[in-house]
Amino acid sequence: MGGNNALSSPQVYLTGISYDTAPLSIREGLSIPKGRIQDALVKLSRYVNSGVILATCNRTEVYVVGDDGRSPVESAQDFFCEWSGFSQEQLAPHLHTAQGRDAVRHLTETAAGLCSMIVGEWEIQGQVRQAFRIAEQAGMVDPLLRKLFQHAVRVGRRVRDETDISKNALSISSVAVNLAARAVGDVHNCRVVLIGAGQAGKLVARAFSQRGIADISIINRSLSCAEELAESVGGRAAELSSLRGEMEAADIVISCTGAPHSVVDSSLVKNVMRARPSRPLVIVDIAVPRDVDPEVKHIDGVYLYDIDDFMNLSKTHRKAREKEIAKAMSIIDEEMALFSEQWHAMSVKPVVDALMQKADDIRKRQLQLTLKKLPPLSEEEMASIEAMTKSIVHKILHNPLECLKNNGHDDGAMVQMVKELFDIEVKASLEK
Repeated sequence: MGGNNALSSPQVYLTGISYDTAPLSIREGLSIPKGRIQDALVKLSRYVNSGVILATCNRTEVYVVGDDGRSPVESAQDFFCEWSGFSQEQLAPHLHTAQGRDAVRHLTETAAGLCSMIVGEWEIQGQVRQAFRIAEQAGMVDPLLRKLFQHAVRVGRRVRDETDISKNALSISSVAVNLAARAVGDVHNCRVVLIGAGQAGKLVARAFSQRGIADISIINRSLSCAEELAESVGGRAAELSSLRGEMEAADIVISCTGAPHSVVDSSLVKNVMRARPSRPLVIVDIAVPRDVDPEVKHIDGVYLYDIDDFMNLSKTHRKAREKEIAKAMSIIDEEMALFSEQWHAMSVKPVVDALMQKADDIRKRQLQLTLKKLPPLSEEEMASIEAMTKSIVHKILHNPLECLKNNGHDDGAMVQMVKELFDIEVKASLEK
């Protein structure tokens, strides 16, 4: 996230964790299920006026806009502590922060799939768009955040259109199937149990179906959802109460629910293995928080993999796409230059408007005082004086305004100096 941090005040601030900064145990604590994003935004609103939460299985990030670099970052950290129950000391080593250009670039690269564990994955662009929409519906998006997320989604789309970064792209779900297949060898005669019929579950089921595996049972809290998915891939639906029996007959179990707690505990797996002592069982857990108790890996005959075990596969995948990554970076460089100009124009507009308004108010007051001392003037004379006083104000403000508008590589000092020099207060500059 390095580079020239040349976005002027107010700036965007990023605070968060991801798969490459925090272990799974920390990511679990900060995970925000899709159904609880609105609750999280309510909590975040106690710390910041506006903000967007990007929460996926591999990252939880908060984007806010502010003038004070210390306050937005600390506010986001306080929110994370409240949400997770972790202390500042526990979180600090794992949090990544960025501001200005670095934060904008990170979100843009994220939307383009460059920061994903599986580079080029499609899901993240939709997740970025959805995060923005939910925050907007909650009244947590100001004009600058709107501009930022629209930029990130648009550039992410352009990267995919103009490069092969997402050609035959993998997903966490498809990698899970690959990992399971690698563990068992020939998967064609395997019996598969899939726990979870959400988006990730659908991708897993399709990936198995494409491999020609028909013996797949789908277990979900909602039986109707399991039945619908099972019908689409030629599998079977089963109720959650039948989980033990299904696992006893299975060769592979993949779990991907959105439950906030374990779905498969060690006692269940011990009982399953007692019923099949001579047959190994491969379990792949791609949920965050984890669906499967980590202690399960110590049970004889069980091979447990979680999402962090995908790292080696993802590194190989990234290396194979280095050429497309370079092309994507070039597009992002080009777009960042344009965005910096647009962001600067938006961020200084409230100051420009406030300065012009104050100058015009002074002009009008002084003009009225002068007119009271003069004999009545004709309409033509009044128009001439009005035009003259406006011209004087515009000429005096020309250089300060040009400095503000053109100083696109400023760290905010110019904006602050203008505020102090002209004693102006910018009110509601970031109205939602």
